[in-house]
Amino acid sequence: MRIKFKDFFKEELTVYEIQSALEKGEITSKELVMYYHSRIAKYDQSGSKLNSILEINPDAIFIAEALDHERKTKGIRGPLHGIPILLKDNIETNDSMHTSAGTLALENYLSNRDAFLVEKLRQSGAVIMGKTNMTELANGMATKMWAGYSARGGQVLNPYGDADLFVGGSSSGSAVAVAANLTMLSVGTETDASILSPAIQNSVVGIKPTVGLISRTGIIPFTYSQDTAGPFARTVTDAAILLSVLTGVDKLDAATFKSDGNASHDYTSFLDSKGLKGARIGVFNKASNEYYNSGEYNENLFENAIQILKDEGTEVIEDIEIPSFNSDWSWSVNKYELKHSLENYLSKLPSYIPVHSIEELIEFNKKHEGQALKYGQDKLEERQFLTNTLRNPEYLNAKLEDVYLSQEMGIDYALNEYNLDAILFPSYIGSTISAKAGYPSIAVPAGYMENGRPFGITFASTAFSEGTLIKLAFAFEQATKSRKAPEL
Repeated sequence: MRIKFKDFFKEELTVYEIQSALEKGEITSKELVMYYHSRIAKYDQSGSKLNSILEINPDAIFIAEALDHERKTKGIRGPLHGIPILLKDNIETNDSMHTSAGTLALENYLSNRDAFLVEKLRQSGAVIMGKTNMTELANGMATKMWAGYSARGGQVLNPYGDADLFVGGSSSGSAVAVAANLTMLSVGTETDASILSPAIQNSVVGIKPTVGLISRTGIIPFTYSQDTAGPFARTVTDAAILLSVLTGVDKLDAATFKSDGNASHDYTSFLDSKGLKGARIGVFNKASNEYYNSGEYNENLFENAIQILKDEGTEVIEDIEIPSFNSDWSWSVNKYELKHSLENYLSKLPSYIPVHSIEELIEFNKKHEGQALKYGQDKLEERQFLTNTLRNPEYLNAKLEDVYLSQEMGIDYALNEYNLDAILFPSYIGSTISAKAGYPSIAVPAGYMENGRPFGITFASTAFSEGTLIKLAFAFEQATKSRKAPEL
């Protein structure tokens, strides 16, 4: 490559650093987008071949040029003005990029609308730079499908180790792109662990918000009860900036109505380096043995994280009980809601798309078996014949049980019983109970194992407690400075 970039461009840049340089005229948004294009070419599509990027917006440089012109003539819209952002491939954009959730069947689908969150990003002055690879259908495809694999995009790789190191998912590409400095910010989605898991595995910050804080309109669905989008960043500050832009009441998404008055317009106001002082945090570390034997847990690193909390003035309550945590959770809600939500979504696709139902999707995959069915499609086939899905007694009872066990006998029980501000989990073992409750969590880096594998912790709490969680996570981040860039 003949282009030589200015010395300013380096790894681990932050939003505020970029905005300062843009304001001083040291760089332009166009140059920034070109810099990330060069890194994507060098490390994602060749070299390390991380395979985190599924598609690049062909208009990204033009958009950046327009925002540079607007900066000079009218000023800036806010902290994301001219900042490139990547989106998970299940988030619709009304441009030249496709939205496929990693499937071959939808690889030519061009949406005629922006997702609500994309509208918010465009209004903020962000540059939508591209789409990221993901676990196909947000892990709704096959039991044996490896995290980060899609038929359309192939396998996303973890930048911190060999090809077999777990990458986490389903928002795999969104996390890896941020971790590998292919962008500053990205947006993923979560039903259960799909933001928290790849954030932990790739040593970045991931926020899984309260369901309803961010609109779900324009996102290929998995469930009605648990789906939410959320930010990835390398710092808590940048994640808070992005979260502030993504929130808002959407008249087309009833889940967002309750966020009116509960959402903050500026989550950076919670950034407090002394935020751990005087906080009450309960430590939960009583998952099943399967987790502790999985290679994701490191006792020394977790104990070190707890000690840091204490050193920072936190009142730590160890070995708390969450009565429902190790319950035999029913997965009926996910099973039935995927059938209903995905069928609805597919039925509304344009006529040129080859599938308009789960049955047609299954048949399409069979006709393209060599490309589409590396891991099979048993999850789709299981749901194909479900009927009366949202009035089925099994579904209705499971939905009620999920809410009761995850809230009254779960997160809220522990918070009230021990008078806590938040619960600390190692890695992302609290993802399921938080997801079923619809409650927020934030994952932050907490060191590296001897083999270089990242380790992280998760703070979780009750509905619309994002501000508290950001305060705690930021103070922990400032006390540890754990994150290291991968050696590509």
